[in-house]
Amino acid sequence: MEIIRGLHNIRDRHANCVATIGNFDGVHHGHQMLLAHLKAKSEELGAPSLLITFEPQPREFFSAVRRARAKVAEDGQSGGQSRSARTVPARLTRFREKVHVLRGTGIDRVLCIPFNDRTRLIPAAEVVERFLVAMLGVRYLVVGDDFQFGRDREGDYAMLKEAGDRLGFGVSHMGTLTFDHERVSSTRIREALKEGDFGLAERLLGRPYSMMGRVVYGLQIGRTIGVPTANIRLQRDQTPLEGIFAVTVDGLGPTRQGAASIGVRPTVDGKEPLLEVHLLDFDEDIYGCLLTVTLRWKIREERRFPTLQAMKEEIERDIEKTRAFFGQGGSFGEGGGGTSPQTV
Repeated sequence: MEIIRGLHNIRDRHANCVATIGNFDGVHHGHQMLLAHLKAKSEELGAPSLLITFEPQPREFFSAVRRARAKVAEDGQSGGQSRSARTVPARLTRFREKVHVLRGTGIDRVLCIPFNDRTRLIPAAEVVERFLVAMLGVRYLVVGDDFQFGRDREGDYAMLKEAGDRLGFGVSHMGTLTFDHERVSSTRIREALKEGDFGLAERLLGRPYSMMGRVVYGLQIGRTIGVPTANIRLQRDQTPLEGIFAVTVDGLGPTRQGAASIGVRPTVDGKEPLLEVHLLDFDEDIYGCLLTVTLRWKIREERRFPTLQAMKEEIERDIEKTRAFFGQGGSFGEGGGGTSPQTV
């Protein structure tokens, strides 16, 4: 799969494609259904498939702008943060994680476009005529049922259909995918993760939920109390879940088991959300290694402890619970239920 970073890297060979546009956060079952349709159209027309996405996601960009404005207002006169400056929902997948999942879908190319002040002001008509037609020569476009685009979200499916009829490219949109009579969505997956229902999250995603990142140097506190951890920066404004978890870890040869903490580490006055993993029966130098950490069971919420000794004793209990979980085959305490997703 080819990654194209920015419009300036589009070449003539990228033209005459079958494309889709969206955030695809989580690349869940609903996204996968759309991508399967895209791939089928790609094969039918003998044209490469292209997924177009944005970094940051548009809602993240607008949230950052609102926060900056609210900070100015707060510094100037107000005593609190504006409601409009509230952060956007936590991202399920960073761009690296999204690309990792997309490689398994058979999509030929991913075009990542920076979303900024210039991007947000492009009229929908210009997006179609200058970008989709002139630059990419799109032969067919597949979008979601709630797709909107262009300045002030003025473009929609009806506009695309009219433009396609006029300019010579096909357009279709996918219906809603439901699971247990509810729409499959990134929002529903976030709710399942927050509740610790990893069974439901897995059925909505089509795979267990995981996070990916490289091991970096931390404060070494875990090592000083006899519980060394691999530290991974989450690189998100918000994390979709917090707490202490039993996990499996890939990237070090055979899959390994561990206990992980996701959060800001209140006991040591941490600020940045961090993923810390204690690997069971493992003590090697793995700084710089790229790990995939899969969440299996939520043990408890993150909390502040009065002393490092109290925190150490609780961590040791977490590790014992993790061993018990995997000793039982990794099956107790999981959320579940339901049947396979269906299209409506």
